Amino acid sequence: MWPSSVRTSNEKAQMRATSSGLDYYPVTSSRLADLDRFSEEHGKFCYCSCMRWRMTSTEFRGSSKAERVAALQQLVRVGSPVGVLAYLNGDPVGWCSVAPRATYRGLERYRALARIDPAPVWSVACFFLDRSIRRSGATLELLSAATHHAISQGAEIVEGYPVIPGARLYTYMGSAATFLRAGFEDVTPEGRQRLVMRYVAHKSHS
Repeated sequence: MWPSSVRTSNEKAQMRATSSGLDYYPVTSSRLADLDRFSEEHGKFCYCSCMRWRMTSTEFRGSSKAERVAALQQLVRVGSPVGVLAYLNGDPVGWCSVAPRATYRGLERYRALARIDPAPVWSVACFFLDRSIRRSGATLELLSAATHHAISQGAEIVEGYPVIPGARLYTYMGSAATFLRAGFEDVTPEGRQRLVMRYVAHKSHS
């Protein structure tokens, strides 16, 4: 279910969530300065710059923090989808990585999350929230905003890969409960250890 009010702008996916007072915008070149500011103010985000799944493992290990920052900036400059920022009173305070799965080269090579079928999908790969908005419901709203943005760009299926609470990547990959609340369904193949959850655009969700 989307936040209660959705407005379309030239960036195609602005969302206003009345429950938290946050605004959501997809990251485009016009918002690169905001992404840079968010990165500078959040060291853990800056360390990875959400390139862990976009680079291969070898590339990521061989890159510096500055190179990862530059790589994400370059994707934005050339118009590649990278994610959605959450704003509080005009300040960027949250991030959700969402993009076509094919653009996540590391994810495509990760056997534990191998594609379950040939369908073209967009993937939600990471969340990062400022401490000021944690435990406020912002993760669910970010996921809804990211899903809405992907669908506005033509996505028919949006995937997520949550992990169980307590796992090392829990903070960044999201929880299964959050995806379920956003209307995603568990489509994990039998015998698979890592969860795969999907939102299918043409299906009716309540």
